[in-house]
Amino acid sequence: MTAKLSSTRARAALRTSALVSGELLLVSAMLAVSLWVLGRMWSVVWPLVVGLLLTTLTWPLTRFLRRNGWKPALAASTVTVLFLAVATGVVALIAVPVASQSGELTDGVVEGIQRLREWAAGPPLNIGDAQINKAFDTAVARAQEGLGSMVTAVVAGVGTVVNGVVTAVLALFLMFFFLKDGPRFLPWLARQLPGRLATDVPTVAARGWDTLSAFVRSQAAVGLLDAVLIGLGLWVLKVPLVLPLAVLTFVSAFVPIVGALFAGFVAVLIALVSNGPTDALIVLAIIVVVQQLEGNVFQPMIQSRGLGLHAAVVLLAVTLGGSLAGIVGSLLAVPVAALIAVVWNYVREQLGEPSPEPGGDEPSPEPGSDEPERATAPS
Repeated sequence: MTAKLSSTRARAALRTSALVSGELLLVSAMLAVSLWVLGRMWSVVWPLVVGLLLTTLTWPLTRFLRRNGWKPALAASTVTVLFLAVATGVVALIAVPVASQSGELTDGVVEGIQRLREWAAGPPLNIGDAQINKAFDTAVARAQEGLGSMVTAVVAGVGTVVNGVVTAVLALFLMFFFLKDGPRFLPWLARQLPGRLATDVPTVAARGWDTLSAFVRSQAAVGLLDAVLIGLGLWVLKVPLVLPLAVLTFVSAFVPIVGALFAGFVAVLIALVSNGPTDALIVLAIIVVVQQLEGNVFQPMIQSRGLGLHAAVVLLAVTLGGSLAGIVGSLLAVPVAALIAVVWNYVREQLGEPSPEPGGDEPSPEPGSDEPERATAPS
């Protein structure tokens, strides 16, 4: 028996679909406008982001000093000066040698790609596909163009250097104020917001801060361990450019999944060019072992709680961030995705149905949700 199509239900479904589509279009337009405004304000937003990231690294020491009787201003000033001294030492001891060897590193990558091409064209693979050869040629050309762009930027990049210095100075000042007045921000924010927003916004902000702090500190610790272990392996094998490769490994740790693959690929290429295929295979084995230790030992020990993101979501976020904003987008993609997940989880908690207590008639609030009397905070 065939059911008769109800015109009333069909019209209702069509109206519902149109309403949902309209709402989605409005949300998309709001997001587009927000991104446009963010882009126009990037000169202010970028120092703010850098200041927040630096604050997540330096806050534990500041908190320790404050708990031991130091005044907030004195603790923040001491930590800021100490951080500036450490950063200056790192630039003097590491960044300058790395910058001086960046051209050699790029040349090594280009030569490694050429070696791979020759190996693929010979036995036992005997790959003669013109498209594959064209892909190798394109990779080499882009690497060489990238080197030329780097040289041009060094020669004519005064404006970029000035912008970088301004960003660093603003980020340091913001870090000082965040360290000094950070604990007073959420109570102040709650007093400025009306109604329920006085509860919801500070709660989401606190959860977002915890997530961002856990990500930055854990990735920094894991990246440092990776850089030390892989750097030691490269040093034992007498692979050149150990310091640049170790720094690249540390920086790449802040781009999950993709960063480790890229840093490992560069290290293997340099070992292949300088030491031959045997040492290149040994370097590959070292990187695989270190990555396994990172995934199964280091991160569970260092990272107290994960970001709550699936690996596929992380990969898509890094890809999208890189396509939208290059290296900066790749670095910020995972923290932004984690913060979006924090907001979504809080909204889902507030909109979800509370589960009833066993043997009781009144539903109990979900873990993490606000009590009923706190749903409307004083404005």
